Amino acid sequence: MNKRNLGTFYEDIAAGYINNHGGKVIKRNFRTRQGEIDIIARDGDYLCFVEVKYRNGESFGNPLDSVGYNKQKTICKVSEVYIRVNGDDFDAPIRYDVIAVQSCEDGMVKVKWLKNAFEYVL
Repeated sequence: MNKRNLGTFYEDIAAGYINNHGGKVIKRNFRTRQGEIDIIARDGDYLCFVEVKYRNGESFGNPLDSVGYNKQKTICKVSEVYIRVNGDDFDAPIRYDVIAVQSCEDGMVKVKWLKNAFEYVL
């Protein structure tokens, strides 16, 4: 499986997790010139911009460690474009989340949804 297909596979898992845990995916792979947001979802009243990170093996680690300042800044810029284009979501509180997907040696997959993983970055 190439890198793009692998990314789509893990984003599918993350999207399913959101939908099965009270959220609703409303957009995937929203792209602008500034960058991309993997998943845009509703979770209760929140409009969530979600970065999906894949981890291989048993050392799950903190998914936020792999979403550095520059990536956070990009996600925030792209979220501004989404909000401008989709004005109906303006009144919703905004949240920036990270979902980590880990494949284990036994073939199982673990998912960790880190809600409010980071604040808006200028």
